[in-house]
Amino acid sequence: MLVSPALNAALREARFDGDTPLDAAGVRAARAAAPHLPAADRYAAGGSARCRATARELGLPAPGGLGVAPTGWELGRWAGRRLDEVAAAEPAAVAAWAGDPEAAPHGGESLRGLLGRVGDWLAAGAWGGTQTPAASPVRLLAVVEPAVVRAAVIHALDLPARAFWRLDTGPLTLTTLTGRPGRWNLATGQPLAPAGAVRGAG
Repeated sequence: MLVSPALNAALREARFDGDTPLDAAGVRAARAAAPHLPAADRYAAGGSARCRATARELGLPAPGGLGVAPTGWELGRWAGRRLDEVAAAEPAAVAAWAGDPEAAPHGGESLRGLLGRVGDWLAAGAWGGTQTPAASPVRLLAVVEPAVVRAAVIHALDLPARAFWRLDTGPLTLTTLTGRPGRWNLATGQPLAPAGAVRGAG
């Protein structure tokens, strides 16, 4: 079960997030969603301040009790900059980044690299160890960046890399993969609060 973190100022401004923490509205939204979090056997979170803060406000175990989940997309020198600013200054670079899964004009990680890294995490046993028998499945809940959720869906459904750009992951939504490496089923975009609750919290 993959939960996308609450909004922060960088996402509201359409910035390539350089690890901006949650603001007060994001904290309130995560707290409102906490009672609707499904139960799990194990918990994990990405390393960003936003993921860790969301996990804390959702009531997940303290950092020492959290497993390690993939970090967000490493976008090099674009981190912290607004998308429209980068597109205006480097239109050819942005076009290459959005059109070629191998391109990394920002000096960070290519889309192919992100997909491979997240795919390796799932294939290796994202739940933290060897899969138990089918009669006793392990339920992992991880708070991860939207790009990681999208990459996991691409890997799980064996979609082409370009489909990444056709997927949207809203804040504080639940994406569930059931099954096992090589045979995943998907349930996506499930809100973690009744309709309007998260929106009203901000």
